[in-house]
Amino acid sequence: MVAKIGTKAPNLEVSSWVHGKPTNIDEEKGNVILVEVFQVNCPGCFLYGIPEAINIYKKYNDKGITVLGLATAFEDFDKNTLENLQKLVTTGEVIGETYRTLAQYGQLKDGNKLPYEMPFQVGMDLLKKESSQLTDGKIMDFIEANVPDFRSYTEKDLKMLVERVEQYLRSKEYSAKTFEEYALRGTPSSILIDRKGVLRSTFFGSNGFLEGPVEELLKE
Repeated sequence: MVAKIGTKAPNLEVSSWVHGKPTNIDEEKGNVILVEVFQVNCPGCFLYGIPEAINIYKKYNDKGITVLGLATAFEDFDKNTLENLQKLVTTGEVIGETYRTLAQYGQLKDGNKLPYEMPFQVGMDLLKKESSQLTDGKIMDFIEANVPDFRSYTEKDLKMLVERVEQYLRSKEYSAKTFEEYALRGTPSSILIDRKGVLRSTFFGSNGFLEGPVEELLKE
């Protein structure tokens, strides 16, 4: 089942909490919840998404918000691992494209480390090994969850979409449970849940406008 805006937010499927005390959505009711979803090998997550989440944590932590970090993996499964996440959280060390991009922008300290720490709890999405046979039904389920307007596509465009999705799914080694349950489109992504535990919105990419929706939920 895919989580829907306006309905009860499902608990995060976490394989391991690597920083801070374990928690989950149902344990944080009464607070507004922001879940910042990232990949270890995602430069934009560390240039924009996570700094924005840290800013919100620092500004509203004592005003009724819970900020959680969730590392996931929908690609680069050799880099977006629990081991690399643990290294990141404990030492600040970054790898892969994150390292190359942040080094290029002068955003590292001591050669290969983040210039900041994540002050909130951080967990690893539950990854499930893909072993079942790929069917037409699974391809269409993926399209329905991720391309809501696909029914307006021309027959030619729909065929191309199906071929791209099939190629992607055949190359996918794991399913990231929370990432897929919330029908996220990429990283960085943000999940916003109100004080009653209702999913209010999800955002793909970091546009610097997350603070407004957070403030509105805090006022409710």
